[in-house]
Amino acid sequence: MRAANKNLVLAAMVFAVAMTFIDQTIVAIAIPHIQKELSLDSIGSQWVINGYLLALSALFAFGGRLGDVLGRRRMVVIGVVGFALASAMCGLTPKGSIAETWIIAFRVLQGVAAAMMFPASVAIVVASFPVTERGKAMAIFFGISGGLTAIGPIAGGFLTQWTWRSIFWINIPVAVIALILIYLSKPDNEARPAKLDYRGTVLITGAMGLLVLGLEQSSVWGWSSPATWACLVIGVALMVAFVAWELRTPDPLLRLEIFRLRAFSVDTAVLGMMSIVFVPFFFFASVYAQVSLGQSSSDAGVYLLYWFIGFVVAAQIGGRMLDRRGARPALVLGSALGAVGFYLLAGKLTDLSLSAQKGYVIFAGVGLGLMLGPASTDAVNRAASSAYSEVTGITQTARNFGASLGLAVLGTILISRNEANVGGVLRRAGVPGAAAHRIASSFGSSTSSGGSAAEPRALTHQVQLAFAHSTQTVFYIMAAVLAATFVVCVRGLPRSRQSEGGADGAQRHDEP
Repeated sequence: MRAANKNLVLAAMVFAVAMTFIDQTIVAIAIPHIQKELSLDSIGSQWVINGYLLALSALFAFGGRLGDVLGRRRMVVIGVVGFALASAMCGLTPKGSIAETWIIAFRVLQGVAAAMMFPASVAIVVASFPVTERGKAMAIFFGISGGLTAIGPIAGGFLTQWTWRSIFWINIPVAVIALILIYLSKPDNEARPAKLDYRGTVLITGAMGLLVLGLEQSSVWGWSSPATWACLVIGVALMVAFVAWELRTPDPLLRLEIFRLRAFSVDTAVLGMMSIVFVPFFFFASVYAQVSLGQSSSDAGVYLLYWFIGFVVAAQIGGRMLDRRGARPALVLGSALGAVGFYLLAGKLTDLSLSAQKGYVIFAGVGLGLMLGPASTDAVNRAASSAYSEVTGITQTARNFGASLGLAVLGTILISRNEANVGGVLRRAGVPGAAAHRIASSFGSSTSSGGSAAEPRALTHQVQLAFAHSTQTVFYIMAAVLAATFVVCVRGLPRSRQSEGGADGAQRHDEP
């Protein structure tokens, strides 16, 4: 493929996926405004975010398979159009009793559309560049996408001053640009007809849906509730049934044999583990900036922008490291820097000062920036060219399921710590127990800037500090997750560089 054309293909795919990245942050910034205008409860507000992530993780594998079977360009176009339409409908959410169901349903449909387009987009970029240039190309892909994601916090903060509905409408011009670039570049659209594994799709969708539902609702139902444990136990059972079915069906949704390649398994595990931190950070940092730092939604966007400065710069460095030396150096260094960065950042949260934190916020972004592109690209490099979309579906399923689990588990922990920290401050000040519990729980998933109107003004600083202590616990856990990721990278990744040849080549270079 000519250099000019493959660069145009890259630009088209960047704009195609840009909407999915933007929506991971722009909605988090706007959640307080959405909750207030639509009268959403705290769990409904969290599901506006988590429903999108759950649909992504549940259907990524199926979307990847469709890209290989029906044609990658076709699936990207379907995904872009579907995402734009679902975004328009989110922006048209009516007020009243139907509001919560409406917006969550169309957020889920956004996730479905993203699951259709993203694996095919990655596969098109990978197929357009030789293996020696893929690290650089994917660094641009994830780096620019991450840079466009940075528009989310900034644009979200300003757009919500006009109307929160515009945060969804901004996706429409991005979709139009993507479709024009796709038309001009005409990327690969070769179809490889095969049977589709609908049973496997139902099993994995049900499994992940129930697991995340159980974890998410544990903060409402409680860990002693039969409903919580029923979701978790049935979800695990469905996951076991999925694996058993995939191993015996002749046309599986996921060819699990690829997990016999050690490097692929480690790459996938790294993507899942880092995603426990990656997307949840946007949500918890936004809430922290607005509650503990008392910032407006636009200023909270600036807090996240510092993180993306580190992420975007490091993504380019990580891509070049992959091309020259393989995935191991970038992933080992990135996980180490990320762990240290989040640990240092957590220690500064109780200072209640952005200026004291911004260097550590950038530092934390550098760690994850080094990791995302190399892990994703190295995993796809180990597949045959006919299965790029399918393998991307596997890795991105792990990545987005990790994000869903991270948001659910860390959200539960934050609510629990708020009950002790924020609730304790309010009860000591004479706020009735039920009111203190309600205020503390509301900070677990969404917030208004600076705290609750139910608080006496004299308590504002104490509540801000208490919430900072709660968030500090979450960030220390994020640092621990990345430290564990570092151990996995050091012990599991091969030292040699992946060569041309797909899965066969991977087998020749998989020695640790």
